Amino acid sequence: MAIPDRMDERLRALGLVEAQRKAEALFAEVTRRGLIAVGTSEYEATDRIGDLARELLGTRVRWPGRIVRSGPHTVLPYADAPPADRIVAAGDTATAHLGPLLAGQGTDFARTVVLGDDPARLKLREDLAELFTAGREAFRADPRITGRQLYEDLRALAAKAGWTLGGWHAGHLAGEPPAADPMCARADAYVWPDNDLPLRRTTPDGWQAHWLLEVHLVDEHAGFGGTHKALLDLF
Repeated sequence: MAIPDRMDERLRALGLVEAQRKAEALFAEVTRRGLIAVGTSEYEATDRIGDLARELLGTRVRWPGRIVRSGPHTVLPYADAPPADRIVAAGDTATAHLGPLLAGQGTDFARTVVLGDDPARLKLREDLAELFTAGREAFRADPRITGRQLYEDLRALAAKAGWTLGGWHAGHLAGEPPAADPMCARADAYVWPDNDLPLRRTTPDGWQAHWLLEVHLVDEHAGFGGTHKALLDLF
């Protein structure tokens, strides 16, 4: 296997950044057009976003699953598919995972919308962004930070803000789709308690490691959650 050179590395990094910018622009337009709306099913919203991606980005990907989740479905980790479609209701939180529309670009992106003015859900949306920023700042502050350390930092911040950190990890290597089952996961590929390696390192195939940070916060008692996911180290 050829070792990537500096130009290869730079082109890969630029590709990841450009893909995230496309996702940000797509989500902004999803919000502007109100494609995730009360009375719309999750699959209907998914189809609308897919159509918009084809319009704006020229993507030809048609994702068979759900990009949008709402209400109690937002509590589940993204790898756990909800059993049935659901109609988005007033007062819901809803998440949009746009990674499937960026197929082949090695990145992922998720954001949360609030359909109403419930203070707890509005606080969730604010806390998601704040914890993501705090995670990125912790990464920048410690050149040797490990996956375990960053995960524990986020778990403590989530608890302090009154939330539970959802799922079994808080991010993964860019370019590697996350495993559905932690028993099948490669320990060094995730931001989770089993990764004691520094996040800044070279991968086994010779590339510089780039990471996606995934902050999934849930209120298990009230039955709602939200997700904020994006590149950790290239912004």
